[in-house]
Amino acid sequence: MLFRPLLIAAATTAVSAFSPSPFRSITRQNQKQHHNYDGRRQPIIPLRLSDDNPAEWDEERRSNMFQALLRDLQIEGVPLLGCDANQVGTFNAALWTTMAELGDQDDEQKACLIMEAIPVSALLAFAEDFTVLKTQTRLMDYLPELKRFSVSVLGRGVGPALLIETQARSEEEVAAAAANRAAEGTFDQAKTTTALKSFIDRVVVNLEACPYTKSVDISAVGLENRGVTPGPVGYRFSPTTDACMTMSVFWNCICEMTGSPDENLSSIMLSLPGIGKGDNPEAHARFAAVVEIVGRYLCLYRGDASFGLVHFHPAYDRSSINPIDGASYGHLPPMSWLRAMLKMAGHEAEAESFTDDEVALSNYQRRAPHTSINILRMNQVNAAAGPKSIVDLDLGNGRIEKASGITLYSRNAIRMVKSGKEGLQSALDADIAMQS
Repeated sequence: MLFRPLLIAAATTAVSAFSPSPFRSITRQNQKQHHNYDGRRQPIIPLRLSDDNPAEWDEERRSNMFQALLRDLQIEGVPLLGCDANQVGTFNAALWTTMAELGDQDDEQKACLIMEAIPVSALLAFAEDFTVLKTQTRLMDYLPELKRFSVSVLGRGVGPALLIETQARSEEEVAAAAANRAAEGTFDQAKTTTALKSFIDRVVVNLEACPYTKSVDISAVGLENRGVTPGPVGYRFSPTTDACMTMSVFWNCICEMTGSPDENLSSIMLSLPGIGKGDNPEAHARFAAVVEIVGRYLCLYRGDASFGLVHFHPAYDRSSINPIDGASYGHLPPMSWLRAMLKMAGHEAEAESFTDDEVALSNYQRRAPHTSINILRMNQVNAAAGPKSIVDLDLGNGRIEKASGITLYSRNAIRMVKSGKEGLQSALDADIAMQS
């Protein structure tokens, strides 16, 4: 992955950064507003940060500048939100929840999120990557709500605080936000979950898209001899249509899994029916953009060492996922790789005889009735894959790519072809109808 700075100090591993701790969802109620940073009113003195690097200052100088900047914000009337997050999950949950709540307001907003237990380097990593994200038109065209935001580290890193600002919505944006809020009220959690379970029973269990899921309620079955204990699948739901709130809900799920033993919570299926609703190209592009930033910020802090993701959408099309001809976190392998996978798995006849349309039927293993994310524990993924699961895949013309899941994806491709497009689409339509 490209985005991999460490959150915790160098002596701390990614595993210990995600070590179990008591689960606490991060909401505005958990965030304490602090006005005790020497909040006595004093004359406002213009502050100037010199061109040198604050990281090179001594601790006293950084502390004095940090306190002064906080006082100025307080006098300006900017909320100072103190948060005692001290791990990757709680940090991200607090950050994205704050962004979601600020973004929910139509007028411009500004808040300072203070995280004294989080290294400044982690805050800088987020602010720098978010700035880069906003320059990436391919994604931002389908993440319009993020265009309003700017996120910076207070005083270029003199202290552990993020300054989050939003621009006021235009009249057109106000109308779109109102329509989205109205749409969120149309999703029924019980019907949505029932439809998702129908898909899982049909594809994941009965077609054995995952050989270690034997029912819709229990996962990681059959891995006991590899040190994995089966446990319940947690079904979680959010009607949100907003990317920031999606991130907040996702990171709260990460917190929940971090604080729960495998036998109590094996994996989570997160339903997001308001993200990319429909089966048209625009809906699919919205889905692809949102789940890409989900994976992006999990990988930013090396969360992919502890958790795996599997993405679903009613119109899932791997040929429209970036990069089209390269591996993409949480997605199927590229369709252009499947023939080589079939050959490596010993299915040379199928590799030669399948048409491109038949190969593309593999998309149906990810075509669920609504946008969903399966959050998995990597110890289960690694146990299921077994040792030496990553191989060199010969794609021809001298191109060799690292790939895994050769046997699973080959078998699933054959099963999708045997099921046929008409039967697969008819069953999907029935699942989608359950939500109405």
